[in-house]
Amino acid sequence: MKIKAKEIRQMNEKQIKEKLFEVKKDLMKANSQIAVGTVPENPGQVKQMKKTIARMLTILTEKEKEPKQEKNKSVKETKEEIKKQ
Repeated sequence: MKIKAKEIRQMNEKQIKEKLFEVKKDLMKANSQIAVGTVPENPGQVKQMKKTIARMLTILTEKEKEPKQEKNKSVKETKEEIKKQ
């Protein structure tokens, strides 16, 4: 289950969290199959799921930091203006 970063960025935070839950659930199923000794349907899919989870968490963190970065920019601009005076 591969989801591109572009698709994830178009989702809002709630949708990303829901999809993240689904992918983690699928990964747990695949890992339990491996632990029992049966071969999963698509062994390469485990690696893709892990990468998708990492991609989602990264983008989710970026979305949460966006408002904070805007505030920091305004503080930096203010400090620069004070230095110029």
